[in-house]
Amino acid sequence: MSVLQDNIAKATAYMAHFRDTGVLNHIDGQSVPAASGQTFETITPTDLSVLATVTRGGAEDIDRAVAAAKAAFPEWSRTPGAERRKILIKVAEAIEARAEEIAFTECMDTGQALRFMSKAAIRGAANFRYFADQAPDAENGEVTRTPTQMNTTSRRPIGPVGVITPWNTPFMLSTWKIAPALASGCTVVHKPAEFSPMTAKLLVEIAESAGLPKGVLNVVNGFGEEVGKRLTEHPDIKAIAFVGESRTGSMIMAQGAATLKRVHFELGGKNPVIVFDDADLDRAVDAATFMIYSLNGERCTSSSRLLVQDTIYDEVCARVADVAKRIKVGHPLDPDTVVGPLIHPEHESKVLSYFDKAEEEGATIAAGGEKVGDDGCYVAPTLFTKANNDMAISQEEIFGPVLTAIPFKDEDDALRIANDVDYGLAAYLWTNDLNRAMRMTDELQAGMMWVNSENIRHLPTPFGGVKASGIGRDGGDWSFDFYMETVNVSFPRATHKIPKLGG
Repeated sequence: MSVLQDNIAKATAYMAHFRDTGVLNHIDGQSVPAASGQTFETITPTDLSVLATVTRGGAEDIDRAVAAAKAAFPEWSRTPGAERRKILIKVAEAIEARAEEIAFTECMDTGQALRFMSKAAIRGAANFRYFADQAPDAENGEVTRTPTQMNTTSRRPIGPVGVITPWNTPFMLSTWKIAPALASGCTVVHKPAEFSPMTAKLLVEIAESAGLPKGVLNVVNGFGEEVGKRLTEHPDIKAIAFVGESRTGSMIMAQGAATLKRVHFELGGKNPVIVFDDADLDRAVDAATFMIYSLNGERCTSSSRLLVQDTIYDEVCARVADVAKRIKVGHPLDPDTVVGPLIHPEHESKVLSYFDKAEEEGATIAAGGEKVGDDGCYVAPTLFTKANNDMAISQEEIFGPVLTAIPFKDEDDALRIANDVDYGLAAYLWTNDLNRAMRMTDELQAGMMWVNSENIRHLPTPFGGVKASGIGRDGGDWSFDFYMETVNVSFPRATHKIPKLGG
């Protein structure tokens, strides 16, 4: 038996319980069907076969989950931070113990390659460990003094919150949102993406097996216009943390407005990687290709626009095209696969539509630009050259293994092109001129920037974008600022004169 066949057999065994019972909602510690009894199917993009039947929740299911989260909130919020830390560390350990199961399930449900998904569970465990360690001090604030007063600040968990996560790397992104919410003392209703619901159910089961109290984390499956809408409108949900498309973020903000709901949005990107002619081209090419062709290009921080100084444009494009042509496209459980199938036929059709658009607008397809095979949702790693920033392939988030290369003349031209999009999530800059790096990073419109590097995450640092790429920041203490309210209490240090009225 080959390694691929062995891995498929393992994945089939891991997912057997989903085939038998379906992917149920998880409310107040119980696996339950939808109140309506409705279901839908989740398919694998490897060959479009059905993986499992999924519960299709509705407003009644959200109401029940919110009631469970609300009932669990008083005790969980009063649980000392040190005790929450112990529980969440056990959750991290339990995730690590089932890392292979999580990875194999995610590969089949999303199409992401095993070489990347094998690290997803470990990243998820790291998220829980990091925020668990912050839990004991999360409520702490500062003390300020005047001659007559002492002011003390502290933070309190905001209440039950909603978490809505996307279909790309869903397990890791779910932990990225849920871990700090739990560490802060909030309870959670989680709505996973309908295209990739399986590991959300694994996460809540793992968490409760590790000691997380029932009702603290609840999961309701379904569609955005049904369960998502009710979750964002529900008066007992105090905040919504959402990862997904900018258009959906706008809808959620409108839906939550009536209840003055706090929102955190991690939205789309059309991120530039800017390469000057003094850069280390070997490293720049490796970083640019990694950030667009890993994870199938289905990542918000992908370097989807390659801005190259005109003096080296042809050379860099040739190198990138060579890399793209040599990347292995295949089954996600094949250890040699780099690019697996895209998440779903609907998304595959969207990505493929940009190949005709590119040629209509005058760009050249230097690599890829085609579907691979007859089965599944496989698309070749693609490079568009001879492009300008006015083209749809330069302005719109394609969210696939598709890179658009645009030449620039100088710093001013690079800045103009880089900033001339609706998005502002990430930017990558390659130059060995320190003064230029300082000037450019001062002017780039992006929430996160990496100089002479690909995206390397450091959990204490802020993660988020500007413009249409989001609102708010995750990471470090920024996460606790979102999930907690800051309160000030003033104590007298001396008797002061109080103004008298009416005398």
